[in-house]
Amino acid sequence: MIYAVWVPLLMPLLAVPAARRAAAWLPPRAAAWTLAGFSIGLATSSTAALVLLASAGALRLPLVAAFAHLSPPLLGDDSPALLPASILAVLALAAGAVTLVRTGLRQRREMRAAHAGSPDAADELSVRPDELPYAYALPGRPGRIVVTTGMLRALDAREREVLFAHERAHLRGRHHLFLSAAELAVTLHPMLRGLREPLAYALERWADESAATATGDRALTARAIGRAALAAAGTPGAVARPRTALAATAGPVPRRVTALLSTGATTGRPRRALRRAPVVALLVCAALTAGTLAEAAYDLHTDVEVAQGEAQIPR
Repeated sequence: MIYAVWVPLLMPLLAVPAARRAAAWLPPRAAAWTLAGFSIGLATSSTAALVLLASAGALRLPLVAAFAHLSPPLLGDDSPALLPASILAVLALAAGAVTLVRTGLRQRREMRAAHAGSPDAADELSVRPDELPYAYALPGRPGRIVVTTGMLRALDAREREVLFAHERAHLRGRHHLFLSAAELAVTLHPMLRGLREPLAYALERWADESAATATGDRALTARAIGRAALAAAGTPGAVARPRTALAATAGPVPRRVTALLSTGATTGRPRRALRRAPVVALLVCAALTAGTLAEAAYDLHTDVEVAQGEAQIPR
């Protein structure tokens, strides 16, 4: 079992690059779901592996063995690396739990502070009297589009509609939950940090496409996003907003504008094969993770049954 549990713990080394490459080929919505899903799945799998590893060591403690009515010498895996690995697993679980709680509380504080600083509005639009041009989607009940007078002056009427459609797509799609889940996943497995940036990009592209569909003009959407980003780039310092609140001016804007203006021409057969390769790699990573985790759980269960005298020792 001690060897099988290492696969879920080390799988992000392979899965993260494969997920980033797959996200680059997938449509924005599919890419966002894929990245968020793998972040949660890999974090959950690695946490389960740590729990199995910690349990294997804990069962060898006399007090735990007596409580479980088992004989430690019959537990099977007597690798000298088991005890130190179990101790490290317990420490990792404790650190992850503390960081998870702290991150969740910080996200909640940021959202509350942002809502407290937003003036009440009869509709979803909350206009702040501020010369700094910025805008972002503030989730909550109700969700609001926070925009400053500076940003409104930087855009014309049609470009404002694009901006509102973009931020509205973030609110309706509940995109903050994707970012929040990815951020919480990183607290459980730091190797997943590499998925947060492509996930944020996929969410912005998702909102870009929604805005282009709502306005019916991709060129206008690209121009509005570019002008809003240029206006926001001239502000002194970063605007304080929740980390999980998305904004149309965030991320690699030139790349997003290029994607909006692209013709979307079909690609040849070799190019389609290249698109499938990262997706296949992700499926292989998922299968390996699930298989080795199930194998580790089965091995531990079998060892416990043998140590309790409920099963014969395998030969």
